[in-house]
Amino acid sequence: MAHESYFFRARRGLPRELQEAQTWIEGIASGYGLQFCETVFEMCDWQEINMLASYGGFPTRYPHWRWGMDYLQMDKSYEYGLQKIYEMVINTQPAYAYLLDNNTMMDQKLVMAHVYGHVDFFTNNAWFAHTDRKMLDRMANHATRVRRHMDAEGQDVVETFIDMCLSIENLIDPHLPHIRRERSESEREKEAARRAPGYARMPARHYMDKYINPPEFLEEQRQRHQDRMAAQARFPDSPVRDVLGFLLEHGRMRPWQRDVLSIIRSEAYYFAPQGQTKIMNEGWASYWHTTMMTRDILTDAEVIDYCDHHSGTVAMQPGRLNPYKVGIELFRHIEDRWDKGRFGKDWMDCDDVAVKRDWDTGAGLGRDKIFEVRRTHNDVTFIDEFLTEDFVREQGLFTTTWDKKAGHYVVDSREFGAVKQQMLTMLASRGNPPITVTDANHGNRGELELTHAHEGMDLQLDWAELTLGNIARIWGRAAHLVTTVDGRRTVLHHDGASFTVDKEGKPGAGEKQQKEAS
Repeated sequence: MAHESYFFRARRGLPRELQEAQTWIEGIASGYGLQFCETVFEMCDWQEINMLASYGGFPTRYPHWRWGMDYLQMDKSYEYGLQKIYEMVINTQPAYAYLLDNNTMMDQKLVMAHVYGHVDFFTNNAWFAHTDRKMLDRMANHATRVRRHMDAEGQDVVETFIDMCLSIENLIDPHLPHIRRERSESEREKEAARRAPGYARMPARHYMDKYINPPEFLEEQRQRHQDRMAAQARFPDSPVRDVLGFLLEHGRMRPWQRDVLSIIRSEAYYFAPQGQTKIMNEGWASYWHTTMMTRDILTDAEVIDYCDHHSGTVAMQPGRLNPYKVGIELFRHIEDRWDKGRFGKDWMDCDDVAVKRDWDTGAGLGRDKIFEVRRTHNDVTFIDEFLTEDFVREQGLFTTTWDKKAGHYVVDSREFGAVKQQMLTMLASRGNPPITVTDANHGNRGELELTHAHEGMDLQLDWAELTLGNIARIWGRAAHLVTTVDGRRTVLHHDGASFTVDKEGKPGAGEKQQKEAS
């Protein structure tokens, strides 16, 4: 029974035959070297699993209209036979996985094997090391806090602010949990650096001084030091990619607004590693469910159904990249290479195609290698390190481009370099424009300046208008975004009510378009 942002249902454990299957499959997975935390399986009907999926796998989320929208979309898709959720697993300790009650026994065993692959990945991959394993409780706490704010401020007011926060939830720094971007310097150290000349003279006698300490070199060092000091005088002194964090720390907000923004940011960082490792995670789980099903689990009567369902999962549709397919095939490719010794200097230096085709040193290191890869890589480094020309050719990968005359996408290139570059570009940004905070005192008026690192694709201006307006409202003063549009430097302005576009590089005062908010 649905109620606001949570639903009630009696806990539905597994029937005896599935309990026995879970114990058996868990033993098989452990025997292959998978390491995972306790995994709890629960049975759901199709409505319950759609509810859970609309909440991102969690039984409780903060109240918001988008959960209902997602649920209705999934509900209609299931009702019309367009999609079916076979399984779902969340990254917590213990890990919770949900099984659809109308799956066949073969499907349930496949899903269990797949889930143990996922939980092993969650437990051991370095990019998940900093995620909150108690997020199940944390989500419930977030829901309680948001409801409290709605009771105090009004549902519409809080929900409108959540809408603004969600429009920029992708403006985080996904690498922040793993590195330290800021140096902590005391005011005394900064003042000493400002007063320093910025260069050091080497001791020398007066007749050799101009050779040992050339004046032009000293002047260059002095200028560099002045530039560094000028940069430090700005706030922030270096671009900040975690826009949400910067707004949270320095924005002009009421306490309840700051709390809501902190909730959105916390959940965004929880889900970030899943976006960074989608290909690896699904590929790893698929690799192990195929290994366990074909070698240990399937009965003769289940083979045909298994092949039919698995082939549907890894099918590659034209123009779309299937993470299940690319991930499992690349893990198999890595295992085959390291089993046959196709790595190292000798392999790289060999130019004989016939020798390379038959190359097999019997190294047998494939299984160890894929476990190592699972532990340390994310999708970008996975593709960058292990995508090979042979793999691209064997899988028939290619790039596409939009043909304006034909009105559809056409094959652009089958060259390895082009395919790899397009995949890396896609995975590095994941569709999110790289935007940083570059000045929190723009024009000495306390306004916020952001900069878009243009990477060949212009921003969609109607979306940029709405998003920049939300940033301005959260910040409390006007916001400005420096970007490139049609090859020209462009500055977008929004003061929370009106939107202006200034394009440079055009004769005259420049093009200006102003739209008053309705």
